[in-house]
Amino acid sequence: MKLVIESLDQIKKCAEEFIKQTLPEHKIVAFYGTMGAGKTTFIKSICESLGVKDPITSPTFAIINEYKSKQLTHPIYHFDFYRIKKLEEAYDMGYEEYLYSDAICFIEWPELVEELLPEETLKVTIEEQEDGKRVISW
Repeated sequence: MKLVIESLDQIKKCAEEFIKQTLPEHKIVAFYGTMGAGKTTFIKSICESLGVKDPITSPTFAIINEYKSKQLTHPIYHFDFYRIKKLEEAYDMGYEEYLYSDAICFIEWPELVEELLPEETLKVTIEEQEDGKRVISW
């Protein structure tokens, strides 16, 4: 499947379409893309569409942010593994508790912990085009 975001004013519509096509069937979603491709921005739009009222920011330094939504029973976990240097750090933070909690988990920089991801993880790629558009495919 594929979505194209031609401008930022389309991101909410694309996030809502992404939700319809992927959630709740897929609770663990790994976002692949280069720095600046729009992973955090797209995750923020998805979370807002799911009713999150908390500030939604990249968890680059915290590694994980937890968001609440009145629409969902469980929290949403937003990971950013960019700063992980070795897998032991993911073990130390208790990644299993989150990924196997039945909560929605959005993961940025999953390449760094790929061997720990459950088999059913939905892999999403965000690619920036020369004209500024973003292509989201899974």
